Amino acid sequence: MTRAERAKYLNRRLEELYPETPIPLDHTSPFTLLIAVLLSAQCTDVRVNQVTPALFALADTPEEMAKVPVEKIREIIRPCGLSPRKSQAISDLSKILIEKHGGQVPQDFDALEELPGVGHKTASVVMSQAFGVPAFPVDTHIHRLATRWKLTEGKNVEQTERDLKKLFPLDRWNKLHLQIIFYGREYCTARGCDGRRCLLCQEIFPPKQPK
Repeated sequence: MTRAERAKYLNRRLEELYPETPIPLDHTSPFTLLIAVLLSAQCTDVRVNQVTPALFALADTPEEMAKVPVEKIREIIRPCGLSPRKSQAISDLSKILIEKHGGQVPQDFDALEELPGVGHKTASVVMSQAFGVPAFPVDTHIHRLATRWKLTEGKNVEQTERDLKKLFPLDRWNKLHLQIIFYGREYCTARGCDGRRCLLCQEIFPPKQPK
């Protein structure tokens, strides 16, 4: 298969395997999604979902969060790791949302990426999952699978994102990035597949038959 043929095949098969793609991080608003995605850096979604109920019970709007002492936020989110940096970012971005955006999460990539603790990937997740704007958030898992499936030769997530956006239709980006994550977690883990063992790896790279 060519790269384009692999992309077309994977696009169809992932839709068959994961017709429904619930958002992994529990949230009730763009703001709570933004906080959950920020917390998910170097932390599992499962752990984030265990931590955020207590945090959001305390404050689930920028106005409420800005009033919470950073030490209190840090105490709650400690199980997510990097709590000193994340707690300060949560406090600071809440104040910026009030001061610059009327207490609303901006529907704009540049404005989101200017917020403390928010990089391009986090902004992409919020834009796609909170606002439905086409984006293709690439984390280390998607980067790993895209490389394994030879959809990219990118040495970093930025190049991988550009390559995937060229290969797949724009109207599939938001759902497809979740489908790839779901597949990677269930079948094609870093240690569970070497590019030849899981279902899709075997289908797109069938073992050579002896002559």
